[in-house]
Parts: sequence; C-alpha cells; structure tokens
Amino acid sequence: MSILSQLREMTVVVADTGDLNSIAAHTPRDATTNPSLIYKAAQMDEYRELVEESVAFGKQAGDSQESRLEATLDKLFVTFGSRILDIVPGRVSTEVDARLSFDTQASIEKARHLIDLYQQAGIDRERVLIKLASTWEGIRAAEQLEREGIHCNLTLLFSFAQAVACAEAGVTLISPFVGRIYDWYKASRGVDDIPASEDPGVESVTRIYNYYKRHGYKTEVMGASFRKTEQIVGLAGCDLLTISPDLLEALDSQDGDLRRALDPASAASIDSEKLHLDESSFRWLHNQDAMAVEKLGEGIRKFAQDADKLAQFVSKIVTQPVGA
Repeated sequence: MSILSQLREMTVVVADTGDLNSIAAHTPRDATTNPSLIYKAAQMDEYRELVEESVAFGKQAGDSQESRLEATLDKLFVTFGSRILDIVPGRVSTEVDARLSFDTQASIEKARHLIDLYQQAGIDRERVLIKLASTWEGIRAAEQLEREGIHCNLTLLFSFAQAVACAEAGVTLISPFVGRIYDWYKASRGVDDIPASEDPGVESVTRIYNYYKRHGYKTEVMGASFRKTEQIVGLAGCDLLTISPDLLEALDSQDGDLRRALDPASAASIDSEKLHLDESSFRWLHNQDAMAVEKLGEGIRKFAQDADKLAQFVSKIVTQPVGA
C-alpha cells in the first residue's frame, strides 16, 4: 500500500487547494481554501465561468464600485467552495478577510454573510468551516459563531497559547502551520534542513494534539502548511492533515510501512497541566514565542496582500457597465 493509502486509515486527508481538478484527482474527504489559493485558481481559464458568475452577482449587489467588488469576492469564495462540495463528501473551509483579523464584530458579520450565501446556494452550514486568524479577536469571534451553529477553522496558528485559547473557546478545528514554523527555525538556525524527528513544526502539532486529547477537548487538530512528506509522516494519526496536491502525489507514489505517530490513547497518559487563559495571559504567553508573533503578523499580511491581488484581478470586470 502507498503511504497515502495507509495515512487515510488513521487520519482524515484534506486537500489544500482551490483547483477543482486536483481535488477530484485525490478524493479527499474535506478541502481548504484561502485567498492565495483562490487567487491562483481564479486565473485559470478553466474556472473563468466561476469568476464571471460571481461578477454577475456582484454587479447587482450595490451602487458603489466598492460594494460591488466586495460582493463579487464573497460570492467568488462561496462559488468555489460550493463547487468543491460537489466533489468532496465532507466540508470546505472558507476564509474571512484577513484585514478583519483584529475586529471581532466585523469578523462575525462577515462569517454570517458567507454562511447566508452558502445557504442560498443550497449548502448546509454543517458542510462549511469559516476560517479566521487565531488572533485574540478572531478566537472571540469564533466563540460567538460556534454558539450560533457556525463552525470555525482557526488558521495561522503558531503558538501553544493560540491552541489553548481556541480549545477553551470551543472552536471546531484548528490549523497549526507546520511548514511556516519549520521555515522560521531553519532561517533562525542558518541551516538548509531540519530532520523530521527534530522539526519544531512537527513538535508543535504533537504537543497540541497530546494536550487536547489529554484534557478531553473536542476541537480537532488539522496539521497544515507542509514542506515535505517527512513532516506529514511524522504526524500520522493526527485528526486531519491538509496537504497540497504535489505532496499528495508524492505520498501516493511512496511505498513502505507507515507508523502511527499520534494516538489518543498514548496522549491520555501524558502529564500535562491544564491552562486557562484570559486576554492578558493569552497575549503574554503568545508574546513569549518570537516565532509565533512574527509568523502570525506575516501570515495576516500575506493573506491580505493576496486578497488585494484577487480584488485587482476581478475589479476590471466588476467595473464594466452592467450588460457589457
């Protein structure tokens, strides 16, 4: 059996892409998207009709160019998400604008709007995860949304403080970023590689997974942002892993015996103090992790930049007169 086939027996495999063809080829249960992935997919000729469908919707959404553009982008995310749900049997993650990462109420309102668009498209809210940055404000938004039955995926997660706060808020799922943690430490140490057995990204997810299982949290852990297959193998058994198409192909072409690395039974016996974080203790604990502080800010800026690129891509079409 391939490594990928064995992985599917112990972990839910999620496709980390907006490319519908890639998703169909690898038959994951779930799929995740973000502005960067949607921007890349929207430029492909084969998805031109999805862009045009969203633009047509946006042109009817308001009198100002700004309101039409915002409506178009929201619809574009939901249109791609809806098409993805025609392929996968599970859930799709759709991201709230990263520029709202420090505004709890605006994040809540945007999430509600995205869910409304999905429901107008005939998609049950149980099949959608709203992605929010793991800032204090984003976590608070997720806490409120979960109470309303809107399930959330907390992304850009780099520190243990973020993971603890997400679990206490009762969010459905978190996405700790393995590869970006690895990138930071590789640059910090001035090395070309870090073995998977010593990989700080793998160690971070392992610690979070064991903490959640040890203390009975229902929040799912989905390792994300991988740079190499060894990182994925090192997290075999994690609740979910979201993997790019190129790494899915690499895992599918590899044979060998895959050992389960993470297991809830083993985690239950680990000595671990349960933490409770208010805002000040969260900010202090997160601030103690220089990598997490840097990568969270960088990640928010990068997603915002890609959202701007996507907006520029569709704005020329949006600003054309209706019927043009």
